[in-house]
Amino acid sequence: MTTVAPRLVLFGLALLTPLVGLFAIGLGQLSLGPTDVVRTLWDGPTSIVTEGLATTVVWQLRVPRVLVGLCVGAILAASGAALQAIVRNDLADPYLLGVSSGASFGAAVVLASGIGVVGAVVGAAGGAFLGALAALALVLVILGNRQLSSSRLVLAGLTVGYFLSALTNLVVALSDQRDAVRAIMFWMLGSLGKSSWDQVPLVLIVTVLATALLLLWGRRLDAIGLGDDVARSLGVDPLRVRRSVAIVVAIAVAAAVSVSGAIGFVGLVIPHLARQLVGATHRLLIPASALLGASVLVLADALARTVLAPREIPLGILTALVGTPLLMYMLHRRRQQLN
Repeated sequence: MTTVAPRLVLFGLALLTPLVGLFAIGLGQLSLGPTDVVRTLWDGPTSIVTEGLATTVVWQLRVPRVLVGLCVGAILAASGAALQAIVRNDLADPYLLGVSSGASFGAAVVLASGIGVVGAVVGAAGGAFLGALAALALVLVILGNRQLSSSRLVLAGLTVGYFLSALTNLVVALSDQRDAVRAIMFWMLGSLGKSSWDQVPLVLIVTVLATALLLLWGRRLDAIGLGDDVARSLGVDPLRVRRSVAIVVAIAVAAAVSVSGAIGFVGLVIPHLARQLVGATHRLLIPASALLGASVLVLADALARTVLAPREIPLGILTALVGTPLLMYMLHRRRQQLN
């Protein structure tokens, strides 16, 4: 692949992502063609020109859902690419640091606290975000000020993740509220069904800042990928980079998981696909992963809410069903290339 081709691919992904968003806005029980979608968006949320039902569905339900989906997909994919670099393991994903387990525990506590299911669901995002930050704090406490190697980071994240998963299961087991348990399980399986305009500003800001920082650290991630000794010879401090990336990724993933629940395989598979398109240079890989992850997650969500309509498939289940065979194929293909 030439030096020009990856940039052209990146440009193509930048054009494709908003088109995917427009396509997803038109899908649903109320099907809208591209022209209707564009006209409704152009007329605005308070327009009296377009049909009232279409305006309500598009602006109040689908636009915030698509925007949140784009942001969550971008965060998970870009974070996965960065974590795979700092731990030098292609099987690392954004949930490696125990953030997902912390978010699940925080949401479960809120949902099972007896506030009432409707009110609890509204507060689940806040509980999930605090739980995710608590997981990050535990990981940093376990690591302390000692040398932060990739293996220590992985072990600390796994330890916290398993511990908080056990606490979450304990909360579910002890809860005597059937509706709360159902809400907890649905949230843990991942969904964009609760997306709203209130969530868009925070998750959008986090997406932009996190992606920008990871992109800024692209050359350092390239250096760490060559090994700690090589990175030091190039003037890069692996300890500082790993800690900085881990904190940024954890906070970004906390924001994503707090609004969508745990959605697996996006942060694991998408970086591999992006490498096939633009190569392993992180200044191209990070934005390519973000754009590709955003598009894939929005398409997956559109499929999840339409294939069995009016019922909705939990998004985490759908991504796992699609991502597992895709990952197996990619691993098989890589093994053939090595042989």
